[in-house]
Amino acid sequence: MGDLLTTEEAAAYWDTRHQREGALRSGGDVTYDEATNQMFYTLRLSILLDVIGHHSSPVAPLFLLDAGCGKGWFSRALARFGHAVDGIDPSPSALAQCRAEGGGPRYFSSTLAGWRSPWLYDVVLSIDVVFHILDDQEWERSLRNLASLVRLGGRLVVADWGADEDRVYGNYMVVRGRDRYLPLLRDCGLRFDAWRPYGFRDNQIGFYVFTRTA
Repeated sequence: MGDLLTTEEAAAYWDTRHQREGALRSGGDVTYDEATNQMFYTLRLSILLDVIGHHSSPVAPLFLLDAGCGKGWFSRALARFGHAVDGIDPSPSALAQCRAEGGGPRYFSSTLAGWRSPWLYDVVLSIDVVFHILDDQEWERSLRNLASLVRLGGRLVVADWGADEDRVYGNYMVVRGRDRYLPLLRDCGLRFDAWRPYGFRDNQIGFYVFTRTA
């Protein structure tokens, strides 16, 4: 796949980027300014709310995992809609910002493959994260682990592109095809429901939506 960053280089890249960039560009699209990223974040949030629901019971909120939460914008936004949210990320700089912001979610230091929980989630989200997992084996471990955290009838929502092939962008992004996602997650007991494209400018990414059936 070319000269991709090593796992250690990628971790250092993201921690440095979270230190250097603003609240939205650090985990968003660095080709957009903050105002354009604000529109992009809001669009993705609206799609997520359409998928998982706008409201949650105050006595029995939906329990969500934001896997690869970055500086926590989506975690805090989803908490404002009444959901209980856990956010995980391996970047110390990003988590420091999350905790400084507060806003309701709980935050933990972990990779996607490494997170262990004594409870299952109603919805597990990974927003523009898994295509930055460059090693194929780590990518598969991450997807299998996230799938294992979804309760029966719950949903897994993962962002990637919708074509049936893989493609490399630069040295820190590998988009993987529908032909990789569907059989892998079907093997994990999840049913494919939809791919919801962002439809923002020329962005080719969207949300894969799966439901646990077994």
